[in-house]
Amino acid sequence: MAGPHGILNGTEIKVYTGSDLIMYGTSATLTINLATRETTGFHSQAWESCMEGTRSWSIDADGMYAWETDAGTNPKNGDYLFKQYIRNRNMVEVHFGTKDAESGDVRYFGNAYVTNLSMTGGTEDSATFSVSFKGSGILQLHET
Repeated sequence: MAGPHGILNGTEIKVYTGSDLIMYGTSATLTINLATRETTGFHSQAWESCMEGTRSWSIDADGMYAWETDAGTNPKNGDYLFKQYIRNRNMVEVHFGTKDAESGDVRYFGNAYVTNLSMTGGTEDSATFSVSFKGSGILQLHET
């Protein structure tokens, strides 16, 4: 597997919608689940037993909220995510991981819906946003 060696610096983990980096990101979490199905019966001698079930995944990300980038363009943050994916009910291809020429490219990706978006502004504090993506279908692992 190509990619970073040793302990990965969390700053290298980024979330992309398609090829667009979610701007000013500060943290990101990829959660992968395997549900189980109950198989307990007389054969299990009063011990709970189970088998594999469906798999699911989600991505949660936080970032600094901005009206425009330093270059004067619209950043890919709360407003963009709302207009493109919540208001229009569009699915998005979302990527989670590193993208670095020196260390290689290791990313998880798949199609997802934006299921939650919150934007927060405190007195004399940086405005932030949080977004949740719920995977729909297979989560792929791309390695180069």
